[in-house]
Parts: sequence; structure tokens; C-alpha cells
Amino acid sequence: MIISSFNETICAPATSSGTGAVSIVRVSGPDALAIADKVITLKKGTVIDAPGYSVHYGCIYDGSEELDQVLVTVFRSPLSYTGEDSAEISCHASSYIVQRIMFLLIEAGARAAEPGEFTKRAFVNGKMDLAQSEAVADLIASGSKAAHRIAVNQLRGGYSEELQKMRSKLLEITSLMELELDFSEEDVQFADRSELKRLTDDACNLISSLARTFRLGNAIKNGVPVAIAGAVNSGKSTLLNALLGEDRAIVSDIAGTTRDTVEETMTIGSTLFRFIDTAGIRDASETIEKLGIERTFKKISQADIVLAVLDLSLPIDRIKADADTIKASVDLTSQKLIFVGNKADIMGVNKNVNDICKIVSHLENQQVTPQFIEINALTGKGVPGLKKMLEKTQSDRVDASSYVLVSNARHYSELTAALQDLTAVRKALDTTLSTELIAQDLRSALSHLGAITGEFTTDEVLANIFQHFCIGK
Repeated sequence: MIISSFNETICAPATSSGTGAVSIVRVSGPDALAIADKVITLKKGTVIDAPGYSVHYGCIYDGSEELDQVLVTVFRSPLSYTGEDSAEISCHASSYIVQRIMFLLIEAGARAAEPGEFTKRAFVNGKMDLAQSEAVADLIASGSKAAHRIAVNQLRGGYSEELQKMRSKLLEITSLMELELDFSEEDVQFADRSELKRLTDDACNLISSLARTFRLGNAIKNGVPVAIAGAVNSGKSTLLNALLGEDRAIVSDIAGTTRDTVEETMTIGSTLFRFIDTAGIRDASETIEKLGIERTFKKISQADIVLAVLDLSLPIDRIKADADTIKASVDLTSQKLIFVGNKADIMGVNKNVNDICKIVSHLENQQVTPQFIEINALTGKGVPGLKKMLEKTQSDRVDASSYVLVSNARHYSELTAALQDLTAVRKALDTTLSTELIAQDLRSALSHLGAITGEFTTDEVLANIFQHFCIGK
């Protein structure tokens, strides 16, 4: 882990700018309390003499004029968010007041914090590991109950504790193998190969099980991707508008209106869904429309759920063909496929319940376990039922979010790399490969695992991670 010292005191607004009653300005560092005393006049006593976890009433003057009456919360090292002496100034939420308080703090000796610097200091000072630090940003950005639950689990330690235990055991074995290299001429073994095999198997099982959760964790965090696909003029854009309750996509009787994807998110139940309206599928000759259709199939392949919109006013053979086209692009082992029969209220006179049964029977014969629902996207009939169907597809997955899920792409990348190294180690243990090569792969795996929790990282990596944080976090 990198060792850094923070000699400067930093300050930043800890609340978002905008209308509201109260804002908070945070100060942290070796001189935080002394600087606060230069800016705030307490009604009784001083900030630097105040005990930790105490709140005090005071006033801030800008020159000779009263700027605002404030409350100051005092935190003392190491029992603070950053592990340093800190103070939080609660003031009225005027952007002018916040700006002037920042100016006065900087004038008194603090400097404006960089994005994520408070959390970075918490990490470096041992208040949390790197995975927990990243969970702070996820918690702030969580847009649904399920995403919030994942972030909270990660903030509490999540899988990093398990990884640290596994890494500690592997590190011990690696140290013994490296000791063998120092005595290579004497042909001795310090590391128990059978124990190493067992540990490697356990590590591979743990890491692979975590890596498999990434698709679900990422979907819950960023919104479950739902591709709305179908033939031209089947009602895809109308369905998107009906789901959202607003006119988000352009609707027209002209075939091929949607040339590019249109994306919007909304929360249904406890889950955030990301709906993707796609270009209508047909044999197109126009270049731009062809590109749009190519993107349609790409979005279908990337989606967790595919809503296959079928125009029930068309002849049955055409409906079956449209259904087969979409089904052929869906991986039913990892994706959910829902057939949405649109224009149910304006079906042709030759359509009846038996015709719908023929369509469903056709889908069953294609070895699809169909979920089929009739709607009229234009009037909204059946749309509430479709929302309930979508919510139900995620009910088990949302319950799973109370357990450990990987939702961070960086973590997934490091886990995948570590698994590759450990798989190589396991194979090597059954061969005559040298101890040096095995130790090399073990060191690489340990490095990847350590990069998740922060044992192995650099200032450059940290800067890249924390620059995405809010300024005051």
C-alpha cells in the first residue's frame, strides 16, 4: 500500500449546489480546527478546545459584517471519516454564503480539496480499503433500492474481507516458494504442494463465483438493460413512451423513423431499468437505416431482457417470422425474452384468441419458454401488466443483491486476471514446471487481488479512481 502524508488542510462543500435549506462545508487536516477558529466565532469556547463528536453554535463574519449563523460539528483524529481532525460547518444553503465560507477558509490557511480527496485520505489513513472507498461513490450514485444495497454491502467490507483472507494464505505459500528459490541448489521444499493445490482450488472457486456476479451487479448498479426490438411500425417507440409515461421517442406512421437507439431509465419496484428503443428490423437498402439495424442486433445481444414487440394486426405468418428473427438473436441461457403482442385492440377481423394461441404454440415449438403479454401501447392497455412482469423477472435477483455482488468494472478486470494466473498455477502444480514460474504466477495473482483492496496500487491509479468522486466526498 502506498504511504502518503497529508500536511495540508483541505476544505470543500459536502452538499450539492442548488436550492435547499442547509449546506455543509467540510474541513479536514492537521490544522482543521485551528483554521475553523479563525473563521468561526463560537458563542462559547473555541473549536480547537471542543471535544470530538460535539456540535457548537457560532457566527461567521465577513470583515465586520455577519455572514451567517452556523453549527459546527467537531471530529477528532482518528475517529473521523478521514482519520484526521475535521470540522463540518452547517450554514444556510445560499451559494453566496458557501462561496464566502470557502474563501475565508482558504484565506485562513486551507486549500480547496480535489475530487474525492476526503475519501482518498480515509483510504490512505486506513479508515477503509480501496474497494470500500469506491463503494462510497456507488452509494452516492445509487438510484434504486437494489443498487443501494449492493453499495452498502461493499462499504461494509463486502467481498474484500474474503479476498484479503485468501490473499494472506496465498502470500504465505508464495513466500515459502520464494525461499525455496534462495536454496535452489540444495533441492529442498518449504511449501507443501498439496496445501498449495487446495488453496489454489479454493481461491479459483471464490474468484470465479465473484466474477460470475458481475453481469448482475453491473446491471443493478447502472440499470438493467432492456432492449425493445421488433419490426418497423410494430410500436416500439410508442411502447417506450408508454412505459416512461412521456413522449420521449418520436412516433410516426412512416416506417423506419427510428434510425438510432434511444435510451431512458426508470425505476420499477426496487430496480432501475434502462430501456433501449431500437431501429425497426427489416431488409433495408438505405445505408443509415442499415447501420441502425446493425445497432439493434448489437443492443439485443447486450441486453439482459429483450422485449420482442409483435404487431398483432399483421398476418400470422408474418408475426411468426418476426418472432423467429428476434428469438434467433437472443441467448436464452443468459437473457430473458418477453414477447409483447401490440395493437391487441385493433387486430384484424380474421384474428381471434385461437390465433394468439397459435402464435404462442409456435414459440413453444421453437423450444422457447415464452412469456407473452397483449398490450396496446397507444392507449396504455396492458402496460401496467408488462411493468409487473418486468419487476417479477428481477425479484429473485434483487433479493440476491443482499449478498456479495461485483458491480465495479475495475474489480471484475482484476478478478479475471487473477483467476487466469491462479489457473496457470494449478495446471503447473500437476506438471514439472519450475518453482520460479509458479512463484511468478502467484505473485501476479496476488498483485491483481491486492489492486482491488489497495495493497498494491499507485498514485496514478488512485488519481484515476478518485477523480470521478464529487469534490466534497
